[in-house]
Amino acid sequence: MEIAVIIPAAGSSRRYQEGQGLGSPRSKLDEDLGGRPVLHRTVELFTKHDSVNHVIVAGPADAAAFEQFKARHADKLGLFGVKMCKGGVTHRYESVRNALALVPESATHIAVHDAARPCTSLDLIDRVFEAAAAGHNAVVPGIHVADTLKRVGEEVAAKAEDPVAAILGADTSAASKAHVVVETVSREGLMSIQTPQMFEAGLFRRAYAQKNLDSTDDAQLVERLGERVVVVQGDSGNIKITRAADLAIARAILGVRPPAERDVMKRF
Repeated sequence: MEIAVIIPAAGSSRRYQEGQGLGSPRSKLDEDLGGRPVLHRTVELFTKHDSVNHVIVAGPADAAAFEQFKARHADKLGLFGVKMCKGGVTHRYESVRNALALVPESATHIAVHDAARPCTSLDLIDRVFEAAAAGHNAVVPGIHVADTLKRVGEEVAAKAEDPVAAILGADTSAASKAHVVVETVSREGLMSIQTPQMFEAGLFRRAYAQKNLDSTDDAQLVERLGERVVVVQGDSGNIKITRAADLAIARAILGVRPPAERDVMKRF
């Protein structure tokens, strides 16, 4: 197999910044994770894998933001042969489609992995790759849903507005929201799907040749073609850093400390 890995990294990190009161926007992909940015940790999962021949990272769509992105990451990632391109303006699929244009025709398989999943184990990656090598043309990792699932509808106030917080400009919008339960959904047969997702290259290109690319993951586009997607065992530690609290969880999983807690000589 000749494997190309696409890593979409064009997101705005909006949810990561919510409620932090940050003076300026900060990307979760730039956060320190054991002395290296989150993005580098993620990319290194594949640059160190013997079966991966190509890695393409899709950064911000805005020209100025993309130049800043390259200034932060291109030198280091370039040492591993990583290619970069501009990602999508609005949708994740735009980023994947742009990166797909850089995948050589010689690639037999294409994998897509979330840039904010730096804790993926090598065992999980091997499971996905081995299933693809066994002849499955679309493979995704997943874990069975353990929580009770409820469908919700109408939004209601969870508590009265705090006038002091409003004066201070504190963001209390998330804490003050609640929703009315519509129904409890059976979790039988439901799985929470992760990345990397792996596809036979011809099938993946067909999936992205469709007119309707609106989707929540790449496997959905393959499903839309009527092709079979198989799920292999995922990993509960394969978290996606979405909110600020997730960074602390990622550090705990990887056994690394925040910058201020490391010995001074190891901070640079």
